[in-house]
Amino acid sequence: MAVYVDFANISFRQDKWCHLLADSLDELHDFALLINVDKRWFHKNASYPHYDITVRTREIAISRGALPSNRKNN
Repeated sequence: MAVYVDFANISFRQDKWCHLLADSLDELHDFALLINVDKRWFHKNASYPHYDITVRTREIAISRGALPSNRKNN
């Protein structure tokens, strides 16, 4: 099982954002909790379940073991 962060660089609310996703929902939620991602940023009904995270949080996620990736590789 693994957790991934994509390369999106979406401008929103004066910040840049990307996506945190995982092989399972349990792993996704556990990892989001580990890096203090707000539950409100979870998108259950998107084309794939994910959390929106800032690019700054992306670096924290990578330092904690998330793999840089894109949806096509997952």
